[in-house]
Amino acid sequence: MNEGCTVGQYLVDRLRQLGLEHLFSIAGDYSIDWLNRYVTPSSIQIIEEVNEVNAGYAADGYARLKGIGALCVTYSAGALCAVNAVAGAYVEKVPLVLINGTPSIQKTITFEQTGFSAHHLISGRETDMQSFEHITVAAIRIDKPDLAPALIDYALTQCISERRPIYIELLQDMVDLECEPPRGVLKPARTFSDETSLKQSVERICARLESAENPLIWVGVEVDRLGLQDKTTSLLQQLNVPFVTELLSKAVLSEDDELFVGVLDGQASSPAVADLAATSDFVLALGVWLTDINSLGWNPDYDKTAFASFDAVKFGTYFGGQVALEHLIDGLLAEKITPKVRQLPKRPTRSTPTVGASDVITYQGFYNFIQQYIDRNTIVGSDASMNYFGSLLLDVPGPGGFVVQSSYSSIGYSAPAATGICLAKRPDQRVMVFTGDGGFQMTAQCLSTQTRFKLNPIVFVIDNGVYAVEQWLADSSVFHSDKAFYKPCVLHRWNYSVLSEVFGCQGWEVGTYRELRDAMAGALKNSSSPSIIQVRVPDKSIPDNAKWKTQ
Repeated sequence: MNEGCTVGQYLVDRLRQLGLEHLFSIAGDYSIDWLNRYVTPSSIQIIEEVNEVNAGYAADGYARLKGIGALCVTYSAGALCAVNAVAGAYVEKVPLVLINGTPSIQKTITFEQTGFSAHHLISGRETDMQSFEHITVAAIRIDKPDLAPALIDYALTQCISERRPIYIELLQDMVDLECEPPRGVLKPARTFSDETSLKQSVERICARLESAENPLIWVGVEVDRLGLQDKTTSLLQQLNVPFVTELLSKAVLSEDDELFVGVLDGQASSPAVADLAATSDFVLALGVWLTDINSLGWNPDYDKTAFASFDAVKFGTYFGGQVALEHLIDGLLAEKITPKVRQLPKRPTRSTPTVGASDVITYQGFYNFIQQYIDRNTIVGSDASMNYFGSLLLDVPGPGGFVVQSSYSSIGYSAPAATGICLAKRPDQRVMVFTGDGGFQMTAQCLSTQTRFKLNPIVFVIDNGVYAVEQWLADSSVFHSDKAFYKPCVLHRWNYSVLSEVFGCQGWEVGTYRELRDAMAGALKNSSSPSIIQVRVPDKSIPDNAKWKTQ
Protein backbone atom coordinates (compact mmCIF):
# COMPACT_ATOMS: atom_id res chain seq x y z
CA MET A 1 0.00 0.00 0.00
CA ASN A 2 1.36 3.41 -0.97
CA GLU A 3 0.96 5.71 2.04
CA GLY A 4 1.08 8.73 -0.26
CA CYS A 5 -2.28 7.98 -1.86
CA THR A 6 -5.72 8.32 -0.39
CA VAL A 7 -9.19 7.84 -1.81
CA GLY A 8 -9.62 11.61 -2.13
CA GLN A 9 -6.29 12.01 -3.93
CA TYR A 10 -6.98 9.06 -6.22
CA LEU A 11 -10.17 10.64 -7.52
CA VAL A 12 -8.46 13.99 -8.13
CA ASP A 13 -5.57 12.34 -9.98
CA ARG A 14 -7.85 10.35 -12.27
CA LEU A 15 -9.99 13.39 -13.11
CA ARG A 16 -6.89 15.43 -13.93
CA GLN A 17 -5.51 12.64 -16.12
CA LEU A 18 -8.72 12.79 -18.16
CA GLY A 19 -8.18 16.48 -18.86
CA LEU A 20 -10.38 18.10 -16.22
CA GLU A 21 -9.11 21.58 -15.35
CA HIS A 22 -12.21 23.03 -13.66
CA LEU A 23 -14.65 21.53 -11.16
CA PHE A 24 -18.04 23.14 -10.54
CA SER A 25 -19.16 22.90 -6.95
CA ILE A 26 -21.56 23.99 -4.25
CA ALA A 27 -20.20 24.03 -0.71
CA GLY A 28 -21.61 21.32 1.57
CA ASP A 29 -20.29 19.82 4.77
CA TYR A 30 -20.33 16.28 3.37
CA SER A 31 -18.06 17.28 0.46
CA ILE A 32 -16.08 20.23 1.82
CA ASP A 33 -13.17 18.16 3.16
CA TRP A 34 -12.48 16.60 -0.24
CA LEU A 35 -12.75 19.97 -1.98
CA ASN A 36 -10.58 21.79 0.56
CA ARG A 37 -7.87 19.20 1.17
CA TYR A 38 -7.54 17.57 -2.25
CA VAL A 39 -9.03 19.64 -5.06
CA THR A 40 -7.87 23.06 -3.86
CA PRO A 41 -4.13 22.15 -3.79
CA SER A 42 -4.38 20.41 -7.18
CA SER A 43 -4.23 21.92 -10.66
CA ILE A 44 -8.03 21.62 -10.91
CA GLN A 45 -9.65 25.00 -10.26
CA ILE A 46 -12.84 25.01 -8.21
CA ILE A 47 -15.61 27.10 -9.75
CA GLU A 48 -17.93 27.91 -6.87
CA GLU A 49 -21.45 27.95 -8.31
CA VAL A 50 -24.63 29.42 -6.84
CA ASN A 51 -26.96 26.43 -7.26
CA GLU A 52 -26.76 22.83 -8.36
CA VAL A 53 -28.72 23.03 -11.59
CA ASN A 54 -26.53 25.89 -12.83
CA ALA A 55 -23.45 23.91 -11.82
CA GLY A 56 -24.77 20.95 -13.81
CA TYR A 57 -25.49 23.02 -16.91
CA ALA A 58 -22.06 24.68 -16.64
CA ALA A 59 -20.35 21.30 -16.36
CA ASP A 60 -22.39 20.07 -19.32
CA GLY A 61 -21.31 23.02 -21.49
CA TYR A 62 -17.72 22.51 -20.36
CA ALA A 63 -17.79 18.80 -21.21
CA ARG A 64 -19.10 19.42 -24.73
CA LEU A 65 -15.86 21.24 -25.51
CA LYS A 66 -13.35 19.50 -23.22
CA GLY A 67 -14.53 15.90 -23.42
CA ILE A 68 -15.31 15.65 -19.70
CA GLY A 69 -16.95 17.85 -17.08
CA ALA A 70 -17.56 17.44 -13.36
CA LEU A 71 -19.55 18.90 -10.50
CA CYS A 72 -19.43 18.24 -6.77
CA VAL A 73 -22.51 18.60 -4.57
CA THR A 74 -23.71 17.52 -1.15
CA TYR A 75 -26.09 14.70 -0.37
CA SER A 76 -29.79 14.77 -1.35
CA ALA A 77 -30.55 18.46 -0.75
CA GLY A 78 -27.82 19.28 -3.26
CA ALA A 79 -27.64 16.23 -5.49
CA LEU A 80 -31.36 15.98 -6.16
CA CYS A 81 -31.34 19.59 -7.39
CA ALA A 82 -28.88 18.47 -10.09
CA VAL A 83 -31.09 15.67 -11.44
CA ASN A 84 -32.42 17.71 -14.36
CA ALA A 85 -28.96 18.74 -15.53
CA VAL A 86 -27.68 15.15 -15.32
CA ALA A 87 -30.76 13.87 -17.16
CA GLY A 88 -30.10 16.30 -20.00
CA ALA A 89 -26.48 15.17 -20.23
CA TYR A 90 -27.61 11.55 -20.31
CA VAL A 91 -30.06 12.15 -23.15
CA GLU A 92 -27.55 14.15 -25.18
CA LYS A 93 -24.53 11.91 -24.54
CA VAL A 94 -22.37 14.34 -22.58
CA PRO A 95 -19.56 12.87 -20.38
CA LEU A 96 -20.37 14.34 -16.98
CA VAL A 97 -19.12 13.27 -13.53
CA LEU A 98 -21.35 13.97 -10.52
CA ILE A 99 -19.50 13.63 -7.22
CA ASN A 100 -21.91 13.50 -4.31
CA GLY A 101 -20.47 14.18 -0.86
CA THR A 102 -22.24 11.58 1.31
CA PRO A 103 -22.78 11.07 5.05
CA SER A 104 -20.40 8.71 6.81
CA ILE A 105 -21.07 5.03 7.32
CA GLN A 106 -21.65 5.66 11.02
CA LYS A 107 -24.33 8.30 10.36
CA THR A 108 -26.04 6.12 7.79
CA ILE A 109 -26.12 3.03 10.04
CA THR A 110 -27.30 5.11 13.01
CA PHE A 111 -30.21 6.42 10.97
CA GLU A 112 -31.12 3.02 9.55
CA GLN A 113 -30.94 1.23 12.92
CA THR A 114 -32.30 3.87 15.33
CA GLY A 115 -34.08 6.48 13.23
CA PHE A 116 -31.76 9.24 14.50
CA SER A 117 -31.35 11.24 11.32
CA ALA A 118 -28.45 13.26 10.00
CA HIS A 119 -29.32 16.33 7.96
CA HIS A 120 -30.17 15.74 4.28
CA LEU A 121 -30.91 12.04 4.85
CA ILE A 122 -34.20 10.77 3.40
CA SER A 123 -34.25 7.00 3.60
CA GLY A 124 -30.74 5.80 4.25
CA ARG A 125 -28.13 4.85 1.74
CA GLU A 126 -30.32 4.16 -1.31
CA THR A 127 -32.24 7.36 -2.09
CA ASP A 128 -29.69 9.24 -4.18
CA MET A 129 -28.25 6.11 -5.80
CA GLN A 130 -31.67 4.99 -6.93
CA SER A 131 -32.45 8.44 -8.31
CA PHE A 132 -29.30 8.60 -10.43
CA GLU A 133 -28.85 5.01 -11.54
CA HIS A 134 -31.51 5.52 -14.23
CA ILE A 135 -29.80 8.57 -15.77
CA THR A 136 -26.15 7.54 -15.57
CA VAL A 137 -24.08 4.74 -17.09
CA ALA A 138 -22.41 3.97 -13.77
CA ALA A 139 -23.49 4.71 -10.19
CA ILE A 140 -21.00 3.78 -7.48
CA ARG A 141 -20.76 4.19 -3.71
CA ILE A 142 -17.27 4.41 -2.23
CA ASP A 143 -17.66 2.93 1.23
CA LYS A 144 -14.55 0.69 1.24
CA PRO A 145 -11.14 2.27 0.54
CA ASP A 146 -9.64 -0.92 -0.89
CA LEU A 147 -12.32 -1.03 -3.57
CA ALA A 148 -12.17 2.69 -4.39
CA PRO A 149 -9.55 2.47 -7.18
CA ALA A 150 -11.43 -0.26 -9.04
CA LEU A 151 -14.80 1.45 -8.62
CA ILE A 152 -13.52 4.88 -9.67
CA ASP A 153 -11.71 3.45 -12.70
CA TYR A 154 -14.79 1.50 -13.76
CA ALA A 155 -17.08 4.51 -13.50
CA LEU A 156 -14.74 6.93 -15.27
CA THR A 157 -14.06 4.41 -18.04
CA GLN A 158 -17.80 4.07 -18.54
CA CYS A 159 -18.11 7.85 -18.69
CA ILE A 160 -15.53 8.33 -21.45
CA SER A 161 -16.62 5.19 -23.32
CA GLU A 162 -20.37 5.79 -23.36
CA ARG A 163 -20.08 9.61 -23.40
CA ARG A 164 -22.69 9.80 -20.69
CA PRO A 165 -22.87 10.87 -17.03
CA ILE A 166 -21.70 8.85 -14.06
CA TYR A 167 -22.52 9.19 -10.37
CA ILE A 168 -19.98 8.81 -7.54
CA GLU A 169 -20.96 8.75 -3.86
CA LEU A 170 -17.89 9.83 -1.93
CA LEU A 171 -18.47 9.14 1.76
CA GLN A 172 -17.04 11.82 4.02
CA ASP A 173 -15.14 9.28 6.15
CA MET A 174 -13.48 7.63 3.12
CA VAL A 175 -11.69 10.69 1.77
CA ASP A 176 -8.51 10.41 3.87
CA LEU A 177 -8.21 6.61 3.95
CA GLU A 178 -5.30 5.00 2.12
CA CYS A 179 -5.67 3.13 -1.15
CA GLU A 180 -3.52 1.95 -4.04
CA PRO A 181 -2.23 4.76 -6.30
CA PRO A 182 -3.45 5.09 -9.90
CA ARG A 183 -1.83 2.72 -12.37
CA GLY A 184 -1.63 3.50 -16.06
CA VAL A 185 -3.97 5.84 -17.91
CA LEU A 186 -7.70 5.32 -18.37
CA LYS A 187 -8.85 4.88 -21.97
CA PRO A 188 -12.26 4.43 -23.57
CA ALA A 189 -13.30 0.82 -24.06
CA ARG A 190 -12.72 -0.51 -27.56
CA THR A 191 -15.57 -0.28 -30.04
CA PHE A 192 -16.62 -3.48 -31.77
CA SER A 193 -18.65 -4.12 -34.91
CA ASP A 194 -20.12 -7.33 -36.26
CA GLU A 195 -18.05 -7.97 -39.37
CA THR A 196 -20.92 -9.38 -41.42
CA SER A 197 -23.28 -6.52 -40.55
CA LEU A 198 -20.56 -3.97 -41.20
CA LYS A 199 -19.65 -5.44 -44.60
CA GLN A 200 -23.28 -5.67 -45.70
CA SER A 201 -24.02 -2.14 -44.58
CA VAL A 202 -21.01 -0.70 -46.41
CA GLU A 203 -21.94 -2.58 -49.58
CA ARG A 204 -25.56 -1.38 -49.53
CA ILE A 205 -24.62 2.22 -48.88
CA CYS A 206 -21.87 2.23 -51.51
CA ALA A 207 -24.25 0.79 -54.10
CA ARG A 208 -26.81 3.50 -53.43
CA LEU A 209 -24.22 6.28 -53.42
CA GLU A 210 -22.93 5.13 -56.81
CA SER A 211 -26.36 4.78 -58.41
CA ALA A 212 -27.98 7.90 -56.93
CA GLU A 213 -28.45 10.88 -59.21
CA ASN A 214 -28.78 13.33 -56.32
CA PRO A 215 -27.20 11.95 -53.13
CA LEU A 216 -27.08 13.93 -49.89
CA ILE A 217 -25.18 13.47 -46.62
CA TRP A 218 -26.96 14.39 -43.38
CA VAL A 219 -24.36 14.92 -40.64
CA GLY A 220 -25.66 14.24 -37.13
CA VAL A 221 -24.61 14.87 -33.57
CA GLU A 222 -22.85 11.53 -33.05
CA VAL A 223 -20.11 12.79 -35.36
CA ASP A 224 -19.32 15.30 -32.62
CA ARG A 225 -19.91 13.06 -29.62
CA LEU A 226 -17.66 10.31 -31.01
CA GLY A 227 -14.95 12.69 -32.25
CA LEU A 228 -15.42 11.75 -35.91
CA GLN A 229 -15.22 15.24 -37.41
CA ASP A 230 -11.98 14.64 -39.33
CA LYS A 231 -13.06 11.29 -40.75
CA THR A 232 -16.45 12.68 -41.76
CA THR A 233 -14.79 15.65 -43.46
CA SER A 234 -12.51 13.26 -45.36
CA LEU A 235 -15.53 11.24 -46.50
CA LEU A 236 -17.37 14.36 -47.68
CA GLN A 237 -14.34 15.52 -49.63
CA GLN A 238 -13.88 12.08 -51.20
CA LEU A 239 -17.53 11.78 -52.18
CA ASN A 240 -17.89 15.46 -53.18
CA VAL A 241 -21.53 15.26 -52.07
CA PRO A 242 -23.44 18.17 -50.47
CA PHE A 243 -24.22 17.87 -46.79
CA VAL A 244 -26.67 19.27 -44.27
CA THR A 245 -26.78 19.04 -40.48
CA GLU A 246 -29.53 18.98 -37.87
CA LEU A 247 -30.10 21.61 -35.18
CA LEU A 248 -28.39 19.41 -32.60
CA SER A 249 -25.34 19.05 -34.87
CA LYS A 250 -25.26 22.56 -36.31
CA ALA A 251 -21.65 23.67 -36.96
CA VAL A 252 -20.17 20.31 -35.94
CA LEU A 253 -18.29 20.85 -39.21
CA SER A 254 -17.47 24.30 -40.51
CA GLU A 255 -20.41 25.98 -42.19
CA ASP A 256 -17.89 27.69 -44.48
CA ASP A 257 -17.34 24.35 -46.24
CA GLU A 258 -18.31 24.68 -49.89
CA LEU A 259 -20.32 21.44 -49.67
CA PHE A 260 -22.44 22.67 -46.76
CA VAL A 261 -25.98 23.73 -47.65
CA GLY A 262 -27.70 24.34 -44.30
CA VAL A 263 -29.62 22.84 -41.38
CA LEU A 264 -32.29 20.26 -42.17
CA ASP A 265 -34.94 20.71 -39.50
CA GLY A 266 -38.33 19.98 -41.01
CA GLN A 267 -40.41 22.97 -41.99
CA ALA A 268 -38.04 25.32 -40.18
CA SER A 269 -35.40 24.60 -42.84
CA SER A 270 -34.41 27.18 -45.42
CA PRO A 271 -36.04 26.78 -48.87
CA ALA A 272 -32.69 25.64 -50.34
CA VAL A 273 -32.31 22.87 -47.77
CA ALA A 274 -35.94 21.78 -48.06
CA ASP A 275 -35.65 21.56 -51.85
CA LEU A 276 -32.37 19.65 -51.62
CA ALA A 277 -33.86 17.09 -49.23
CA ALA A 278 -37.00 16.70 -51.36
CA THR A 279 -35.10 16.15 -54.62
CA SER A 280 -32.47 13.80 -53.19
CA ASP A 281 -32.89 10.18 -54.22
CA PHE A 282 -30.56 8.89 -51.48
CA VAL A 283 -29.74 10.39 -48.10
CA LEU A 284 -26.97 9.02 -45.89
CA ALA A 285 -27.63 10.12 -42.30
CA LEU A 286 -24.43 9.78 -40.27
CA GLY A 287 -25.06 9.92 -36.53
CA VAL A 288 -28.43 11.64 -36.84
CA TRP A 289 -30.84 11.48 -33.91
CA LEU A 290 -34.48 11.89 -34.85
CA THR A 291 -36.47 14.04 -32.43
CA ASP A 292 -39.60 16.10 -32.77
CA ILE A 293 -37.40 19.20 -32.52
CA ASN A 294 -35.13 18.07 -35.35
CA SER A 295 -37.99 17.10 -37.70
CA LEU A 296 -40.53 19.87 -37.16
CA GLY A 297 -43.72 19.18 -39.09
CA TRP A 298 -41.92 16.78 -41.43
CA ASN A 299 -41.18 13.08 -41.64
CA PRO A 300 -38.03 11.76 -43.35
CA ASP A 301 -38.46 9.42 -46.31
CA TYR A 302 -37.27 6.21 -44.70
CA ASP A 303 -37.17 4.36 -48.00
CA LYS A 304 -34.47 6.64 -49.38
CA THR A 305 -32.62 7.44 -46.12
CA ALA A 306 -29.99 5.21 -44.55
CA PHE A 307 -29.62 6.01 -40.85
CA ALA A 308 -26.30 5.07 -39.26
CA SER A 309 -26.52 5.79 -35.53
CA PHE A 310 -26.81 4.07 -32.16
CA ASP A 311 -24.47 1.31 -33.43
CA ALA A 312 -26.81 0.20 -36.20
CA VAL A 313 -27.71 0.91 -39.81
CA LYS A 314 -31.40 1.24 -40.72
CA PHE A 315 -32.34 1.58 -44.38
CA GLY A 316 -35.90 0.77 -45.45
CA THR A 317 -36.45 -2.81 -44.37
CA TYR A 318 -32.72 -3.45 -43.92
CA PHE A 319 -31.28 -3.52 -40.41
CA GLY A 320 -27.59 -3.99 -39.69
CA GLY A 321 -26.97 -4.39 -35.97
CA GLN A 322 -23.70 -3.74 -34.12
CA VAL A 323 -22.23 -1.42 -36.73
CA ALA A 324 -20.14 1.31 -35.12
CA LEU A 325 -20.37 4.65 -36.89
CA GLU A 326 -16.59 5.03 -36.95
CA HIS A 327 -16.14 1.64 -38.59
CA LEU A 328 -18.84 2.38 -41.14
CA ILE A 329 -17.12 5.64 -42.15
CA ASP A 330 -13.79 3.80 -42.34
CA GLY A 331 -15.39 1.20 -44.59
CA LEU A 332 -16.86 3.82 -46.91
CA LEU A 333 -13.54 5.66 -47.11
CA ALA A 334 -11.76 2.44 -48.02
CA GLU A 335 -14.08 1.83 -50.98
CA LYS A 336 -13.08 5.15 -52.62
CA ILE A 337 -16.39 5.41 -54.46
CA THR A 338 -17.19 8.31 -56.75
CA PRO A 339 -20.87 9.27 -56.82
CA LYS A 340 -22.34 11.37 -59.60
CA VAL A 341 -21.55 15.04 -59.36
CA ARG A 342 -24.49 17.00 -58.04
CA GLN A 343 -25.06 20.66 -58.70
CA LEU A 344 -25.02 22.52 -55.41
CA PRO A 345 -27.65 25.20 -54.83
CA LYS A 346 -26.27 28.72 -54.76
CA ARG A 347 -25.76 29.94 -51.24
CA PRO A 348 -27.53 33.22 -50.52
CA THR A 349 -25.29 36.24 -50.20
CA ARG A 350 -25.31 37.54 -46.65
CA SER A 351 -25.41 41.28 -46.17
CA THR A 352 -26.24 43.54 -43.26
CA PRO A 353 -29.96 44.30 -43.53
CA THR A 354 -31.12 47.80 -44.20
CA VAL A 355 -33.12 48.91 -41.18
CA GLY A 356 -33.95 52.26 -39.73
CA ALA A 357 -31.92 53.14 -36.67
CA SER A 358 -35.11 53.93 -34.78
CA ASP A 359 -37.06 50.91 -36.06
CA VAL A 360 -38.50 48.57 -33.42
CA ILE A 361 -36.56 45.30 -33.25
CA THR A 362 -38.48 42.22 -34.38
CA TYR A 363 -37.55 38.63 -33.60
CA GLN A 364 -36.44 37.95 -37.17
CA GLY A 365 -34.90 41.40 -37.50
CA PHE A 366 -32.73 40.74 -34.47
CA TYR A 367 -31.25 37.60 -36.04
CA ASN A 368 -30.76 39.26 -39.40
CA PHE A 369 -28.89 42.05 -37.64
CA ILE A 370 -26.78 39.92 -35.28
CA GLN A 371 -25.32 37.78 -38.10
CA GLN A 372 -22.63 40.42 -38.81
CA TYR A 373 -21.09 39.81 -35.37
CA ILE A 374 -20.58 36.06 -35.78
CA ASP A 375 -17.23 34.90 -37.16
CA ARG A 376 -14.96 31.86 -36.92
CA ASN A 377 -14.04 32.76 -33.36
CA THR A 378 -17.62 32.94 -32.12
CA ILE A 379 -19.32 30.17 -30.15
CA VAL A 380 -23.10 30.50 -30.29
CA GLY A 381 -25.44 29.00 -27.71
CA SER A 382 -29.19 28.81 -28.20
CA ASP A 383 -31.79 28.07 -25.56
CA ALA A 384 -35.02 26.08 -25.83
CA SER A 385 -37.29 28.89 -27.04
CA MET A 386 -38.16 30.66 -30.27
CA ASN A 387 -34.41 31.23 -30.45
CA TYR A 388 -34.12 27.73 -31.90
CA PHE A 389 -35.70 29.04 -35.08
CA GLY A 390 -33.72 32.25 -35.29
CA SER A 391 -30.34 30.65 -34.57
CA LEU A 392 -30.96 27.71 -36.89
CA LEU A 393 -30.46 29.90 -39.97
CA LEU A 394 -27.40 31.76 -38.69
CA ASP A 395 -24.10 31.16 -40.44
CA VAL A 396 -21.68 29.81 -37.82
CA PRO A 397 -18.35 29.36 -39.62
CA GLY A 398 -16.24 28.00 -36.77
CA PRO A 399 -16.33 24.19 -36.42
CA GLY A 400 -17.79 23.33 -33.03
CA GLY A 401 -19.11 26.87 -32.78
CA PHE A 402 -22.72 26.08 -31.86
CA VAL A 403 -24.01 24.58 -28.60
CA VAL A 404 -27.63 23.59 -28.14
CA GLN A 405 -29.53 21.15 -25.94
CA SER A 406 -32.29 20.60 -28.48
CA SER A 407 -33.02 16.94 -27.76
CA TYR A 408 -33.72 17.28 -24.02
CA SER A 409 -34.65 20.97 -24.45
CA SER A 410 -34.64 22.19 -20.86
CA ILE A 411 -35.33 25.92 -20.91
CA GLY A 412 -32.76 28.00 -19.08
CA TYR A 413 -29.84 25.76 -20.12
CA SER A 414 -27.80 28.03 -22.35
CA ALA A 415 -26.93 30.95 -20.06
CA PRO A 416 -25.36 28.83 -17.26
CA ALA A 417 -23.86 26.48 -19.86
CA ALA A 418 -22.01 29.55 -21.11
CA THR A 419 -20.07 29.52 -17.81
CA GLY A 420 -18.56 26.16 -18.69
CA ILE A 421 -18.12 27.01 -22.36
CA CYS A 422 -16.16 30.15 -21.46
CA LEU A 423 -13.80 28.12 -19.29
CA ALA A 424 -13.31 25.42 -21.92
CA LYS A 425 -12.99 27.57 -25.06
CA ARG A 426 -9.84 28.86 -26.72
CA PRO A 427 -8.61 32.29 -25.55
CA ASP A 428 -9.39 33.86 -28.93
CA GLN A 429 -13.04 32.77 -28.91
CA ARG A 430 -16.06 34.78 -27.73
CA VAL A 431 -19.31 33.25 -26.48
CA MET A 432 -22.76 34.59 -27.39
CA VAL A 433 -25.91 32.92 -26.10
CA PHE A 434 -29.53 33.58 -27.02
CA THR A 435 -32.14 32.82 -24.39
CA GLY A 436 -35.82 33.50 -23.93
CA ASP A 437 -36.94 35.62 -20.99
CA GLY A 438 -38.84 32.70 -19.45
CA GLY A 439 -35.85 30.37 -19.53
CA PHE A 440 -33.49 33.04 -18.25
CA GLN A 441 -35.67 33.65 -15.20
CA MET A 442 -34.92 30.05 -14.15
CA THR A 443 -31.12 30.35 -14.14
CA ALA A 444 -30.32 34.08 -14.00
CA GLN A 445 -27.87 33.59 -11.09
CA CYS A 446 -25.34 32.34 -13.64
CA LEU A 447 -24.38 36.00 -14.08
CA SER A 448 -23.04 35.92 -10.53
CA THR A 449 -20.61 33.08 -11.23
CA GLN A 450 -19.55 34.55 -14.57
CA THR A 451 -18.88 37.92 -12.94
CA ARG A 452 -16.97 36.34 -10.06
CA PHE A 453 -14.59 34.56 -12.42
CA LYS A 454 -14.35 37.44 -14.93
CA LEU A 455 -15.91 35.45 -17.76
CA ASN A 456 -17.28 37.47 -20.65
CA PRO A 457 -20.16 35.79 -22.49
CA ILE A 458 -22.67 38.06 -24.19
CA VAL A 459 -26.11 36.94 -23.00
CA PHE A 460 -29.03 38.09 -25.13
CA VAL A 461 -32.37 37.86 -23.34
CA ILE A 462 -35.17 38.11 -25.89
CA ASP A 463 -37.80 39.91 -23.87
CA ASN A 464 -41.31 39.38 -25.25
CA GLY A 465 -43.02 38.79 -21.90
CA VAL A 466 -44.28 35.29 -22.68
CA TYR A 467 -43.29 31.65 -22.89
CA ALA A 468 -43.62 32.06 -26.65
CA VAL A 469 -42.46 28.61 -27.69
CA GLU A 470 -44.90 26.93 -25.28
CA GLN A 471 -47.73 29.03 -26.71
CA TRP A 472 -46.52 28.22 -30.23
CA LEU A 473 -46.58 24.49 -29.48
CA ALA A 474 -50.04 24.64 -27.88
CA ASP A 475 -51.83 27.11 -30.18
CA SER A 476 -49.73 29.03 -32.66
CA SER A 477 -52.71 30.88 -34.15
CA VAL A 478 -52.31 33.44 -31.37
CA PHE A 479 -49.33 34.92 -33.20
CA HIS A 480 -51.38 36.06 -36.22
CA SER A 481 -54.68 36.95 -34.54
CA ASP A 482 -56.16 39.04 -31.78
CA LYS A 483 -56.44 36.01 -29.50
CA ALA A 484 -54.92 36.34 -26.05
CA PHE A 485 -51.98 34.26 -24.87
CA TYR A 486 -52.76 31.37 -22.56
CA LYS A 487 -52.51 32.70 -19.02
CA PRO A 488 -49.82 30.17 -17.95
CA CYS A 489 -47.64 31.46 -20.82
CA VAL A 490 -47.63 35.09 -19.61
CA LEU A 491 -44.53 36.06 -17.62
CA HIS A 492 -43.98 38.46 -14.77
CA ARG A 493 -41.77 41.06 -16.44
CA TRP A 494 -38.26 41.64 -15.16
CA ASN A 495 -35.91 44.53 -15.87
CA TYR A 496 -33.22 42.13 -17.05
CA SER A 497 -30.54 44.66 -17.89
CA VAL A 498 -30.61 46.06 -14.34
CA LEU A 499 -29.47 42.65 -13.05
CA SER A 500 -26.03 43.83 -14.10
CA GLU A 501 -26.13 46.19 -11.10
CA VAL A 502 -27.01 43.29 -8.80
CA PHE A 503 -24.23 40.99 -10.00
CA GLY A 504 -21.58 43.58 -10.89
CA CYS A 505 -21.42 43.04 -14.64
CA GLN A 506 -22.57 45.20 -17.57
CA GLY A 507 -26.05 45.42 -19.05
CA TRP A 508 -28.08 47.14 -21.74
CA GLU A 509 -31.76 47.34 -22.61
CA VAL A 510 -32.50 47.78 -26.31
CA GLY A 511 -35.63 48.16 -28.39
CA THR A 512 -34.29 49.74 -31.59
CA TYR A 513 -31.49 48.82 -33.96
CA ARG A 514 -29.46 51.90 -33.00
CA GLU A 515 -29.63 50.83 -29.38
CA LEU A 516 -28.68 47.27 -30.31
CA ARG A 517 -25.66 48.48 -32.30
CA ASP A 518 -24.50 50.62 -29.39
CA ALA A 519 -24.99 47.75 -26.95
CA MET A 520 -22.97 45.41 -29.14
CA ALA A 521 -20.14 47.93 -29.32
CA GLY A 522 -20.06 48.10 -25.54
CA ALA A 523 -20.40 44.34 -25.02
CA LEU A 524 -17.59 43.53 -27.45
CA LYS A 525 -15.29 45.88 -25.57
CA ASN A 526 -16.18 44.30 -22.23
CA SER A 527 -13.61 41.57 -21.66
CA SER A 528 -13.81 41.19 -17.89
CA SER A 529 -17.43 40.32 -17.11
CA PRO A 530 -20.60 39.00 -18.72
CA SER A 531 -22.69 41.39 -20.79
CA ILE A 532 -26.45 41.04 -20.59
CA ILE A 533 -28.43 42.61 -23.42
CA GLN A 534 -32.17 42.76 -22.87
CA VAL A 535 -33.74 42.78 -26.35
CA ARG A 536 -37.35 43.98 -26.27
CA VAL A 537 -39.48 42.56 -29.09
CA PRO A 538 -43.27 42.67 -29.60
CA ASP A 539 -44.96 39.74 -27.87
CA LYS A 540 -46.41 38.35 -31.13
CA SER A 541 -43.23 38.72 -33.16
CA ILE A 542 -41.66 35.37 -34.07
CA PRO A 543 -38.89 34.25 -36.47
CA ASP A 544 -39.93 33.82 -40.10
CA ASN A 545 -39.17 30.09 -40.15
CA ALA A 546 -41.58 29.52 -37.25
CA LYS A 547 -44.54 30.97 -39.12
CA TRP A 548 -45.37 27.77 -41.01
CA LYS A 549 -47.26 26.50 -37.97
CA THR A 550 -49.33 29.68 -37.66
CA GLN A 551 -50.86 29.47 -41.13
